[in-house]
Amino acid sequence: MQETGTVTYTYDAFKPGEQFPPANAIERIAKYRRMKKLYDGKQSELYDRATALLKDTPHAKQLQSLYIAANIADIIVTKASDLLVGEPPIFDSGLADDTEQQFAINSYVEENDLVKLIHESALANGYRGDSWIKVRYDYRQDYSALTMRGLPIPDDAVMEPIIEHIAADCVFPITSDGNVKKFKSVVIASVEWVVSKKEETPYLNVEHHLPGYIINERYKLTTYEGGVDNKYGYPVQLFLIDKKVSDSEIVPTGVPHLLVHHIPYKSTDDQWEGKGTLEVLETILIAINDRLAQLDYVLWKHSDPTAYGPELGTHGNARLTGAYIPLTAEDKTPGYMTWDGQLNSAFKELETLIGMAFQIAETPQWLFGTVLGDQNAGGTGTSHTDGAAIKARFMPILTKVARIRTHYDRALRDALYNCQLLDIAHGEANFEAVYPVIHWQDGLPHSEKEQAEIMAIRTGNKPTIDVATAIKRMDGVDDIQATEIMTRIDADTEREVGTVDASIFNDPYTEMDEGTDA
Repeated sequence: MQETGTVTYTYDAFKPGEQFPPANAIERIAKYRRMKKLYDGKQSELYDRATALLKDTPHAKQLQSLYIAANIADIIVTKASDLLVGEPPIFDSGLADDTEQQFAINSYVEENDLVKLIHESALANGYRGDSWIKVRYDYRQDYSALTMRGLPIPDDAVMEPIIEHIAADCVFPITSDGNVKKFKSVVIASVEWVVSKKEETPYLNVEHHLPGYIINERYKLTTYEGGVDNKYGYPVQLFLIDKKVSDSEIVPTGVPHLLVHHIPYKSTDDQWEGKGTLEVLETILIAINDRLAQLDYVLWKHSDPTAYGPELGTHGNARLTGAYIPLTAEDKTPGYMTWDGQLNSAFKELETLIGMAFQIAETPQWLFGTVLGDQNAGGTGTSHTDGAAIKARFMPILTKVARIRTHYDRALRDALYNCQLLDIAHGEANFEAVYPVIHWQDGLPHSEKEQAEIMAIRTGNKPTIDVATAIKRMDGVDDIQATEIMTRIDADTEREVGTVDASIFNDPYTEMDEGTDA
């Protein structure tokens, strides 16, 4: 594969006779699965650096038994996702709260659990480097179990816009001519194993996503001897596309652009693939686990060292669990064989490696409530109380989250816009689609008193926010819920204060005098 420029394919890689996955995607897929093992804390299944160095010595087997997997990768990746949507963002149509567009956007967010989807996507994106979401118009419930048994779909079941994840290793985009950052089509291809009593048969389900259309195809796959690629650190099974087992199904979408959206974790301008956090930490994390295993091994050896002394004979009360070297009467005093394990240096290196891991991940170590070691640890993060100082301390992780947010902002706004277009084309929606706005939070605790004081100074003690917006921001609710809360507040006020006739404020003596004069 060429390292520069764009690539234009003059053949269809998803046709009978071709290999699946395509050759140009194997390295990317191997990286995804290798990083997933690293995130899961299963480094011992992938790497054997320490045991490989000592494979010809008796220590190799012992190191394998004592291998420790400290899953630092998990907490590093999770923290950025927590800050991204720890405070739920507000999805706004840019129009009034009672407009059909705002009601529709609120519905898409609620029905698709969009905040949860963002968190899960950002979490996996941290180790993969790429995430994808797809928008479709369909039943939310999977009714395939009913149709397989010949049962009808419930009458009250309705189709609606759905936003969902797509596994990144099943997506194969085709870039535009001259622009590696733009896609002219996207192929979603996944292997499905059909299991019977006698055999397991693999099939390939292919979705060709084109602007305005989706083409669905299904092929039978065959396996072959040696059909595993191990060049990139993780075994990727290879198949041959055998034959087409059903006719192509062409589905018009009613939307003039692609319904699949790419979300890179970190991107550059010369490739479409993103880069995850664990990709740059891979070797450091492996070194940390190797150092832990070696420290554990040294401590185990020191707890039961080899002894030397006179012949013990067959009688006596001496008991030794380790090796024993008998000496003659002329030899020196009995004792234990020990060596300088350089434990202080080993622990110093371990602290340095852990510090490097957090620094490269742009994540302060004290963010998790504690630090390892007392040198160059960067403090504890608890010495600042006002908002500006807290943000300054959190600056590394905040800038990282802001970078991640830029990619999610565009993809999610596109997805919500496409939901409106699908609702208009296939549903009963009757409005003009609008491109929404997302108001993101930084995930840090805010001092409401501090913010109110700043606003009062800037506006001369004038109100700066309406009641509905204040409720939405304080309680994290949408427009419908905020309106209901305001209605209850008004009802409470009317019940407590009540209503009276204005005539009670008239002076009865004045009215009496006026009546007498008359």
